Amino acid sequence: MKHLIVGLGNIGIEYEGTRHNIGFRILDALARASNIVFQDKRYGFVAQMRLKNQELVLLKPSTYMNLSGNAVRYWMQQEKIPLENLLVLVDDLSLPVGTIRMRQGGSDAGHNGLKHIAQMLGTQQYNRLKFGIGNEFPRGGQIDFVLGTFSPEDEKIVDEKVLTACEAIKAYALSGMPFAMNHYNGK
Repeated sequence: MKHLIVGLGNIGIEYEGTRHNIGFRILDALARASNIVFQDKRYGFVAQMRLKNQELVLLKPSTYMNLSGNAVRYWMQQEKIPLENLLVLVDDLSLPVGTIRMRQGGSDAGHNGLKHIAQMLGTQQYNRLKFGIGNEFPRGGQIDFVLGTFSPEDEKIVDEKVLTACEAIKAYALSGMPFAMNHYNGK
Protein backbone atom coordinates (compact mmCIF):
# COMPACT_ATOMS: atom_id res chain seq x y z
CA MET A 1 0.00 0.00 0.00
CA LYS A 2 1.19 3.50 -0.82
CA HIS A 3 0.96 6.61 1.39
CA LEU A 4 1.71 10.27 0.69
CA ILE A 5 3.39 11.92 3.69
CA VAL A 6 3.49 15.70 3.21
CA GLY A 7 5.60 17.94 5.43
CA LEU A 8 4.49 21.57 5.18
CA GLY A 9 7.01 24.38 5.09
CA ASN A 10 8.52 27.12 2.95
CA ILE A 11 11.50 26.64 0.69
CA GLY A 12 14.52 28.90 0.91
CA ILE A 13 17.42 29.41 3.29
CA GLU A 14 15.61 32.23 5.09
CA TYR A 15 12.92 29.77 6.27
CA GLU A 16 15.22 26.94 7.41
CA GLY A 17 14.80 26.13 11.07
CA THR A 18 11.63 28.21 11.50
CA ARG A 19 8.64 27.01 13.49
CA HIS A 20 6.51 27.06 10.31
CA ASN A 21 8.90 24.54 8.69
CA ILE A 22 8.47 21.78 11.26
CA GLY A 23 6.87 19.55 8.60
CA PHE A 24 10.05 19.74 6.50
CA ARG A 25 12.16 19.07 9.59
CA ILE A 26 10.22 15.92 10.49
CA LEU A 27 10.53 14.54 6.94
CA ASP A 28 14.25 15.36 6.86
CA ALA A 29 14.72 13.36 10.08
CA LEU A 30 12.71 10.44 8.70
CA ALA A 31 14.72 10.45 5.47
CA ARG A 32 18.05 10.61 7.36
CA ALA A 33 17.07 7.69 9.58
CA SER A 34 16.09 5.69 6.50
CA ASN A 35 19.19 6.63 4.46
CA ILE A 36 17.17 8.14 1.62
CA VAL A 37 17.54 11.51 -0.07
CA PHE A 38 15.07 13.94 -1.54
CA GLN A 39 15.07 14.72 -5.25
CA ASP A 40 13.90 18.01 -6.73
CA LYS A 41 10.78 17.12 -8.73
CA ARG A 42 7.63 18.82 -9.93
CA TYR A 43 6.01 20.88 -7.15
CA GLY A 44 8.41 19.66 -4.49
CA PHE A 45 11.21 17.58 -3.10
CA VAL A 46 10.31 13.89 -3.11
CA ALA A 47 11.78 10.76 -1.53
CA GLN A 48 10.41 7.23 -1.41
CA MET A 49 10.90 4.64 1.28
CA ARG A 50 9.62 1.17 2.07
CA LEU A 51 8.42 0.23 5.51
CA LYS A 52 7.68 -3.49 5.57
CA ASN A 53 4.84 -3.86 3.04
CA GLN A 54 4.10 -0.12 2.85
CA GLU A 55 5.51 2.44 0.42
CA LEU A 56 5.83 6.01 1.68
CA VAL A 57 6.15 8.90 -0.73
CA LEU A 58 7.62 11.79 1.27
CA LEU A 59 6.86 15.26 -0.12
CA LYS A 60 8.19 18.68 0.86
CA PRO A 61 6.21 21.06 -1.39
CA SER A 62 8.20 23.75 -3.18
CA THR A 63 5.05 25.81 -3.76
CA TYR A 64 5.38 27.78 -0.51
CA MET A 65 2.96 27.19 2.34
CA ASN A 66 -0.04 29.10 0.96
CA LEU A 67 -0.11 26.99 -2.24
CA SER A 68 0.66 23.58 -0.72
CA GLY A 69 -2.55 22.10 -2.14
CA ASN A 70 -1.13 22.23 -5.68
CA ALA A 71 1.70 19.88 -4.75
CA VAL A 72 -0.53 17.60 -2.67
CA ARG A 73 -3.13 17.20 -5.41
CA TYR A 74 -0.48 16.63 -8.11
CA TRP A 75 1.40 13.94 -6.16
CA MET A 76 -1.80 12.18 -5.05
CA GLN A 77 -2.81 11.92 -8.72
CA GLN A 78 0.71 11.09 -9.93
CA GLU A 79 1.15 8.25 -7.42
CA LYS A 80 -2.55 7.21 -7.43
CA ILE A 81 -2.85 7.65 -3.68
CA PRO A 82 -6.36 7.68 -2.17
CA LEU A 83 -7.39 10.44 0.25
CA GLU A 84 -7.35 8.07 3.24
CA ASN A 85 -3.62 7.44 2.61
CA LEU A 86 -2.63 11.11 2.85
CA LEU A 87 -0.92 12.38 6.02
CA VAL A 88 -0.04 16.08 6.32
CA LEU A 89 2.55 17.21 8.90
CA VAL A 90 1.86 20.74 10.10
CA ASP A 91 2.83 23.24 12.81
CA ASP A 92 0.14 24.10 15.35
CA LEU A 93 0.01 27.27 17.47
CA SER A 94 -2.65 25.89 19.80
CA LEU A 95 -0.43 23.07 21.12
CA PRO A 96 2.46 23.38 23.57
CA VAL A 97 5.92 23.02 22.04
CA GLY A 98 6.59 19.46 20.92
CA THR A 99 3.10 18.12 21.57
CA ILE A 100 1.83 15.77 18.86
CA ARG A 101 -1.82 15.48 17.90
CA MET A 102 -2.94 13.23 15.07
CA ARG A 103 -6.38 13.79 13.55
CA GLN A 104 -8.58 12.30 10.87
CA GLY A 105 -9.85 15.52 9.34
CA GLY A 106 -10.87 18.75 10.99
CA SER A 107 -10.78 22.46 10.29
CA ASP A 108 -7.79 24.40 8.99
CA ALA A 109 -7.78 26.50 12.21
CA GLY A 110 -6.60 29.50 10.18
CA HIS A 111 -3.54 27.66 8.81
CA ASN A 112 -3.10 28.80 5.20
CA GLY A 113 -1.34 25.60 4.10
CA LEU A 114 -4.20 23.42 5.37
CA LYS A 115 -6.75 25.84 3.92
CA HIS A 116 -5.25 25.55 0.43
CA ILE A 117 -5.00 21.75 0.64
CA ALA A 118 -8.72 21.59 1.54
CA GLN A 119 -9.55 23.90 -1.39
CA MET A 120 -7.58 21.77 -3.86
CA LEU A 121 -8.92 18.43 -2.55
CA GLY A 122 -12.48 19.66 -2.01
CA THR A 123 -12.53 18.32 1.54
CA GLN A 124 -11.02 18.80 5.00
CA GLN A 125 -11.28 15.08 5.71
CA TYR A 126 -7.64 14.11 5.40
CA ASN A 127 -5.20 12.85 8.03
CA ARG A 128 -2.83 15.21 9.77
CA LEU A 129 -0.10 15.18 12.34
CA LYS A 130 -0.06 18.48 14.18
CA PHE A 131 3.18 19.43 15.93
CA GLY A 132 2.91 22.02 18.69
CA ILE A 133 5.04 25.14 18.30
CA GLY A 134 3.54 27.07 21.23
CA ASN A 135 1.97 30.51 21.07
CA GLU A 136 4.12 32.84 23.13
CA PHE A 137 3.90 35.94 21.01
CA PRO A 138 2.45 39.40 21.58
CA ARG A 139 -0.81 40.49 20.02
CA GLY A 140 -0.25 40.96 16.28
CA GLY A 141 3.03 39.01 16.41
CA GLN A 142 1.84 35.69 15.01
CA ILE A 143 3.58 35.97 11.62
CA ASP A 144 6.93 36.88 13.15
CA PHE A 145 6.51 34.05 15.65
CA VAL A 146 5.81 31.25 13.15
CA LEU A 147 8.59 32.52 10.88
CA GLY A 148 10.99 32.70 13.83
CA THR A 149 13.18 29.97 15.28
CA PHE A 150 12.77 27.98 18.46
CA SER A 151 14.50 29.15 21.64
CA PRO A 152 17.47 27.02 22.78
CA GLU A 153 15.27 25.51 25.53
CA ASP A 154 12.48 24.68 23.08
CA GLU A 155 15.01 23.35 20.57
CA LYS A 156 15.93 20.53 22.98
CA ILE A 157 12.27 19.51 23.23
CA VAL A 158 11.75 19.78 19.48
CA ASP A 159 14.77 17.59 18.67
CA GLU A 160 13.35 14.79 20.82
CA LYS A 161 9.74 15.19 19.66
CA VAL A 162 10.69 15.22 15.96
CA LEU A 163 11.92 11.66 16.49
CA THR A 164 8.63 10.81 18.21
CA ALA A 165 6.78 12.26 15.19
CA CYS A 166 8.82 9.96 12.91
CA GLU A 167 7.72 6.97 14.99
CA ALA A 168 4.10 8.17 14.80
CA ILE A 169 4.33 8.31 10.98
CA LYS A 170 5.60 4.73 10.90
CA ALA A 171 2.79 3.62 13.24
CA TYR A 172 0.25 5.33 10.98
CA ALA A 173 1.61 3.61 7.85
CA LEU A 174 1.86 0.16 9.44
CA SER A 175 -1.15 0.07 11.77
CA GLY A 176 -3.53 2.83 10.66
CA MET A 177 -4.60 6.22 11.92
CA PRO A 178 -6.71 5.07 14.91
CA PHE A 179 -3.74 3.08 16.29
CA ALA A 180 -1.34 6.01 15.76
CA MET A 181 -3.78 8.45 17.40
CA ASN A 182 -4.18 6.20 20.45
CA HIS A 183 -0.44 5.77 20.90
CA TYR A 184 0.94 9.22 20.02
CA ASN A 185 -1.68 11.91 20.73
CA GLY A 186 -0.52 14.18 23.52
CA LYS A 187 3.05 12.89 23.48
